[in-house]
Amino acid sequence: MEMSKRLGAEFLGTFWLVLGGCGSAVLAAQFGGDGNPLGIGLVGVSLAFGLTVLTMAYAVGHISGGHFNPAVSCGLWAAGRFPGKDLGPYLAAQVVGGLAAGLVLYLIATGKAGVEIGGFASNGYGERSPGGYGLGAAFLTEVVMTLFFLLVIIGVTSKAAPAGFAPLAIGLCLTLIHLVSIPVTNTSVNPARSTGVAFFADAGAVPQLWLFWLAPIVGALIAGYLSRWLQEGSN
Repeated sequence: MEMSKRLGAEFLGTFWLVLGGCGSAVLAAQFGGDGNPLGIGLVGVSLAFGLTVLTMAYAVGHISGGHFNPAVSCGLWAAGRFPGKDLGPYLAAQVVGGLAAGLVLYLIATGKAGVEIGGFASNGYGERSPGGYGLGAAFLTEVVMTLFFLLVIIGVTSKAAPAGFAPLAIGLCLTLIHLVSIPVTNTSVNPARSTGVAFFADAGAVPQLWLFWLAPIVGALIAGYLSRWLQEGSN
């Protein structure tokens, strides 16, 4: 598949992930129609993130591999499943897709009189953590959750795994990750997702963005190298 189509698929997939996942948090997590408290809550937001990955993995995964996440691309590279020469273009397409979605979500969210953007579904630690968790807990959470996310991705896309079920397993895994870690960091495991909304959130989001690049990539690299041993002979 030519690179332009692969990058287009990565842009669209990341766009949908940020718009659908973060959009559920910004627009639907707390409020229903006419001011009624019909918000979807933590479970609904978790499902929304899982569904974005599931749907786009089936829609365009066959074009680009369905990464939609710089950490996934880095982890697949570490596992020997993705060429290093393609890392830069993929990461750029993913970040631009996330930022484009953040802009669209911002324009939608500010279309309501008197709205306060606030955290705008951004990730954080300390006073920006939904549950008040500190830097160390946030870093550990993002490393471990991304590590297991990549172990699942690499495992279910190996040649020995049942064909056709990978997007379902990956989407469910991302849902589970959010169910566990939203209270700690608001769940990143995806630097493009974090970047896509940080620049539209209040002033405290961007200074903490470094953690949501470093920790997911560290976890992904560990998973990639670990998978070389676990998946040896089955890829």
